Amino acid sequence: MLTNLDLIDLTEFRRALHRHPELSGEEVETARKIADALKPLSPTRILTGLGGHGVAAVFDSGKDGPTVLFRAELDALPIEERNDIAWSSLIRGKSHVCGHDGHMTMLLALGRMISRQPVAHGRVVLMFQPAEEDGSGAKAVVADPAYQDIQADWAFAIHIEPGRPFRYVSTCPGLVNCASLGLKIKLGGKTAHAADPEDGISPAHAVAGLIPALDALGQGGSLDDDFRLVTVTHVQIGEPTFGVAPGAAEVFATLRTAGDEGMEHLETEARTLAIRAAEKFGLSVDFEVCDNFAASINDPDAYDVATQAMDAINVPYGDAGVPMRASEDFGVFGWGAKAAMLCLGPGEDYAALHNPDYDFPDDLIPIGSAIFERITRDLLGSA
Repeated sequence: MLTNLDLIDLTEFRRALHRHPELSGEEVETARKIADALKPLSPTRILTGLGGHGVAAVFDSGKDGPTVLFRAELDALPIEERNDIAWSSLIRGKSHVCGHDGHMTMLLALGRMISRQPVAHGRVVLMFQPAEEDGSGAKAVVADPAYQDIQADWAFAIHIEPGRPFRYVSTCPGLVNCASLGLKIKLGGKTAHAADPEDGISPAHAVAGLIPALDALGQGGSLDDDFRLVTVTHVQIGEPTFGVAPGAAEVFATLRTAGDEGMEHLETEARTLAIRAAEKFGLSVDFEVCDNFAASINDPDAYDVATQAMDAINVPYGDAGVPMRASEDFGVFGWGAKAAMLCLGPGEDYAALHNPDYDFPDDLIPIGSAIFERITRDLLGSA
């Protein structure tokens, strides 16, 4: 159980994290602060450098039982914060307007409770993963040889989701977050003087046809098994000048599907469109994949464990707002474990995630950590 002093201390820690955000792959100091905060809790061991800058604390009972993993994220966003709060970001152009500072703090709160009352059997892993925002962190953690020693049987995560009532949890069995992939299409031609465009090879007409063709591949709709959405997010043709006919272009498209299986087909179709456009206009074409997120799928058994825990501590929940089109890097942990994602509400009118005026509400720290602790006790008991 958390005391008032715990909550004061944890709130101060969360705000300190908020002041010093680090982007995906750069979370050196954040990881150090987390490891330092974990040491007084006397976990069985602390692993660092997982999949980059990931940190994991293991609380092992020494008795046979499942491994239960709880995940939080280390990274922040490249967004300039605009908040009139004493703990606003001190790093220009970077901010924790994603809620990850609060997610980390909830895991530290759970660590305090387990430290004071160990589990009866099995082990708990508090996983602080790097690089969630670009979709690379969870895959890197799971691929790290050190992760094999702490491979989870169960995995749970909480993400703050504005638009839900305070303390309400949105969740459901099956799909919670869509798979998504950023496809960067690079078209190459030949520049020419703007007075003699016929001397060059312009990608302009290829891009003009490619944009609606990509859009037509997936136009959203109901979030059923056939859901597909393609969003063109950025286009650049040539340079911002009047004297040069363009010789290169880039098109960024975000692809979304309801599951990992459909993403391969959608990506193949998008690539085929770009290749055909390039061939038609005599251009070269190259591709780069970015921000590649697996779908987050709630295992029915993990969903049952989570909802039974919430029933026990009177936390309201339902399926409002889920599944979501938005993606989350947690799904990878479900490849080898029974996993469930829970979306915790800060209030229906609360600032949206990824907005410059977002800040994690500290009153959710004891609520999120209480859900995690009840799951822990239900699966592993108390010594």
